[in-house]
Amino acid sequence: MKDHVTTADTGSATIQASGKPGTPDAEMQAVLDQLAALHGKPIETLTADEARKQPTPTDAVKQLLVKQGKPTAPPAGTTLTHHMVGGAAGQLSANVYTPDGDGPFPIVVYFHGGGWVIASKDVYDGGARALSINAHAVVISADYRSAPEHKFPAAHDDAVAVYKWAIANAASIKGDPKRVALAGESAGGNLAVATAMAARDQQLQAPLAVISVYPIATGDTVTPSYAENAMAKPLNRAMMTWFFDKYASSAADRQDPRINLVAGNLMDLPPVTIINAQIDPLRSDGEMLARKITEAGGKADQKTYDGVTHEFFGMGGVLAKAKDAESYAADALKRAFRK
Repeated sequence: MKDHVTTADTGSATIQASGKPGTPDAEMQAVLDQLAALHGKPIETLTADEARKQPTPTDAVKQLLVKQGKPTAPPAGTTLTHHMVGGAAGQLSANVYTPDGDGPFPIVVYFHGGGWVIASKDVYDGGARALSINAHAVVISADYRSAPEHKFPAAHDDAVAVYKWAIANAASIKGDPKRVALAGESAGGNLAVATAMAARDQQLQAPLAVISVYPIATGDTVTPSYAENAMAKPLNRAMMTWFFDKYASSAADRQDPRINLVAGNLMDLPPVTIINAQIDPLRSDGEMLARKITEAGGKADQKTYDGVTHEFFGMGGVLAKAKDAESYAADALKRAFRK
């Protein structure tokens, strides 16, 4: 299979599941083998605190770089600084990636993944840093309150607050407050789209674009890709059920349009670029979200990369398809910023 692209604003494409899991390509398999060698325990068998201490795909990438004799230092082109930014219920720690040069630069407000429960801005450094370098933009990647300590809609409320902070404080970080976009991976991909919906509903400044990488876009686990990838690594159906159970207080929360994006009002959004991995329970979520945005009259470009798994984005140091996906996302941002 070749990578397939749905330019969903045409409304002409239909994507069907193959009915069986895909096979990781050689580069992806090397990452998975390295992750397995770290002997992490199944997330769904752990408490949230225990899960947060488990080895991550990022750890596997770092070890693989060493094994392959490649540099482990971050690539040049952007400077990382640490800031405190305003959340919905207090200050949040944020990484700010600033391109080389004087600015002002466009801004990308980026949300990390982890099912709203685990991980952090540092675990997802690769994706945020790549967008800063490739799109020549300031990227603000803030932590947000995690479940189960902070249930829905805590993370969603924090995401909107960080977006507001970015616009209000753009000048202090060499940013242009008129050129702001949203991005995120997995749970963060959900937050990026939900924040764009909130900006519309609250009559805030509209983001110029949204980059949503393998987003959570439904509130259940019964799509074709969940069936195909029920036992996949590093994300599977049991883990997603665990994440939902930790973040949502009720079945009603899981059907709230901030989580179940495909059931929400998707009209009048900025252009949305959706990136998916073939070997991922969330693949159907992203493909369905693209179709729903199209049906609402919007523009959504969706691309599924074959032979790779959830979490591949940001692994450009070891995966050629990750580098391609990072460029694909950055090109969409640059087009939006030029307008």
